[in-house]
Amino acid sequence: MKRKLKFIAMGLIGTTLLLLIILVVHIATAKPIKYDNATMQISRIDFQEPLDSLKIKEIHRNLKSIPGFISDSYNIKNNVVVFFHDNKIADSKKIVDQLIQKGNYKATRYVLPKGMEAKQVCPVIEEGSFSYHFSKGIQRIFN
Repeated sequence: MKRKLKFIAMGLIGTTLLLLIILVVHIATAKPIKYDNATMQISRIDFQEPLDSLKIKEIHRNLKSIPGFISDSYNIKNNVVVFFHDNKIADSKKIVDQLIQKGNYKATRYVLPKGMEAKQVCPVIEEGSFSYHFSKGIQRIFN
């Protein structure tokens, strides 16, 4: 019986050590993706009317017809549309104005509050969490 427990304990310790090594190697070798996004911008539109699948298809069609539009994402629960655009071709105000004209929507362009413009955020990891500090530490060691 003691032998089985010892075998199971060693197996768990070995597996944990192996997974930790794999995690560290992954963090150390994963390079951040570099986009040529000097002109790509993300913007948000808040709709005062509820969004459904038909309305989203219409909004997407209208956005695609606007020069400078790249891609979009929708949050039906909050009635929000987030879109990427090329700011060399059109700024967010111009795109939102054209979209509202095309579909006669009740919507406003979201503008960041003062002080938030320069803040860097990661949607996956909270900045003060253990996982954030752990991954930053590993990246500092190997980069």
